[in-house]
Amino acid sequence: MYTRGMAKRTKKRTKRYSGEDAKHLQTPVDMQQNVHRYQAVQRSKLGQWWHEKKRIVKPVATVAVIAAVVVWLLFELFSIIF
Repeated sequence: MYTRGMAKRTKKRTKRYSGEDAKHLQTPVDMQQNVHRYQAVQRSKLGQWWHEKKRIVKPVATVAVIAAVVVWLLFELFSIIF
């Protein structure tokens, strides 16, 4: 029924083993080591402010620029009409 090209392959197991007999395979989260890598950076006052606030400032600045462009286009449109 099967040829060489159609050999039946076993399915790989991706599910974690659980149960009483599998406890030795699992490591508790508390016993795992966490590696934290830190890097010291010298920043100016402006650079430090930007590093702390850029997640807030970028969207606000984008909206402000878009609003300014729309206001300018509306002003030019009204100046052409009137």
